[in-house]
Amino acid sequence: MRSHQGAVQAPMAQPGLTGPAEPTLTHPTLSHPTLSHPTPSHPTPSHPTPSHPTLAEGAGPAAKRILIVDDEPKIRSFIGRALVAAGYLTGFAGSGTEALRDALDGHYDLIILDLVMPGLDGRRVLDQLLRARPDQAVMVLSCVADVATKVDCLERGAQDYLTKPFSLAELLARVRVRLREDAHLRSDALRPGEAAAEVIRAGNLTLDVARLVANIGQGPVPLTRLEFLLLRELAEHPGQSVPKGKLLASVWGYDFDPGSNVVDVCVRRLRSKLGFSLIKTVRGEGYQVADH
Repeated sequence: MRSHQGAVQAPMAQPGLTGPAEPTLTHPTLSHPTLSHPTPSHPTPSHPTPSHPTLAEGAGPAAKRILIVDDEPKIRSFIGRALVAAGYLTGFAGSGTEALRDALDGHYDLIILDLVMPGLDGRRVLDQLLRARPDQAVMVLSCVADVATKVDCLERGAQDYLTKPFSLAELLARVRVRLREDAHLRSDALRPGEAAAEVIRAGNLTLDVARLVANIGQGPVPLTRLEFLLLRELAEHPGQSVPKGKLLASVWGYDFDPGSNVVDVCVRRLRSKLGFSLIKTVRGEGYQVADH
């Protein structure tokens, strides 16, 4: 299937093919639901060994790693071939339990997560994963399209939500944005000239730059990178309201849809962790950190 077609109709996987994927995706290169790798030059041992992500031809050691979690083999195969052709390393999980194990045992720059799966569903995977790794980037890909579910997943910590059926071009574009955003956040956690041991204070709020934790006098509270960057932006403007557009630009690093509620969702998460009174809503202007 070519990427310019409309909604996804995943092709049948053909086991045994290990050649590199072509950009037009006319033949599959991924056929197994677990992590796979190119045929090794040395004999394969008879006992089980750890799997490795599939590597696109020409991809270097710095290639981004993406875990695809879906209980539908056709969907895993289709997305995997597209990502390999785009130069990414891809791993696969067919259940929530397998996804959680693989994500915590290894390192993935992005996890594409289905919600509706037998056993451990996507929401529980999201909760347990982000509890262990708060800065893990997760994109939900699900047939559940209602707004309440989307908002719930964003509030739980997912960075993005795409519904099925989906456009392959849109999926790839969102993957690029998520990975670019993650790189921006990691590089921006410490600003030029900012010491790792630096502490930022605003009223009762203390931010530990090195540990990404906040303290309002009740003990340290771990934050995700997004939460930390947003709260730091507010803390650096004490007594002032910061417009939502400025928060989008400084924290996320690029322009969102003006109707996006990602700032509001992040503020709600911060309030749930640190108390509602910490961040004030200035109607018609933006948000402001309390000065008490």
